[in-house]
Amino acid sequence: MSDLAIKTKAVHDAPADEIEVLTFEVGGETFALEAAIVREILDLLPETIVPGSRPFVNAVINFRGKVIPLADIRVAMGMPPAAATIDSRIVVVELDLDGTPSLIGLRTDNVNEVTAFSKASGEPPPRVGLKWPPQFIECLVQREGAFIIFPDLKAIFTSKGRASQPG
Repeated sequence: MSDLAIKTKAVHDAPADEIEVLTFEVGGETFALEAAIVREILDLLPETIVPGSRPFVNAVINFRGKVIPLADIRVAMGMPPAAATIDSRIVVVELDLDGTPSLIGLRTDNVNEVTAFSKASGEPPPRVGLKWPPQFIECLVQREGAFIIFPDLKAIFTSKGRASQPG
């Protein structure tokens, strides 16, 4: 059995208090999303810039014949934009936004792994001392001396303010 099959089997056999997550890197930080919302991981695709759009969702891509928005979590979290690399990927997620299932592409610097985290290990973000907007963070999980950030995608994509712009 391959290492990937063993790792995947271990994740699927996780206890009930654990959730499967996909971890990825953006701006030197590790982020995680619940694996259940991830639809596909893609190599970079041609983008069409949308004039007048919000800075963190400034382009669209063709995903299996559908036009979907392409978001840059880096910009939403107040990090400076960066050029794509050979490891950059697009993670396509499906979110329920205002009662409508919506596909959205997320730019990442690279995708790490699918793993499991205990639901109890997540802590709410502190209101002070973070370099990321706390209203856009669902929780933080500490692993191997580093923090893994669970972004609150619904808060990011339904935000009407300008907090998502780099400052």
